[in-house]
Amino acid sequence: MKKEEIKELSDKELKERLETMEREYLQMKMNHSISPLDSPAKITQDRRMIARVKTELRARELKISNPK
Repeated sequence: MKKEEIKELSDKELKERLETMEREYLQMKMNHSISPLDSPAKITQDRRMIARVKTELRARELKISNPK
């Protein structure tokens, strides 16, 4: 998912995706501790994507509470 795609989604959709992504991320980390993943870089990519979604949600929250 790219930045443009994130900005096009509604708040509700972003929150739903965030929950799903966080669940998958935690599961992947647990699986990786038991047996190594084929691509450990996927953990970093997922963590960064979660951060992007959280950043967009926070930006929208600040825009609503402080419109200028």
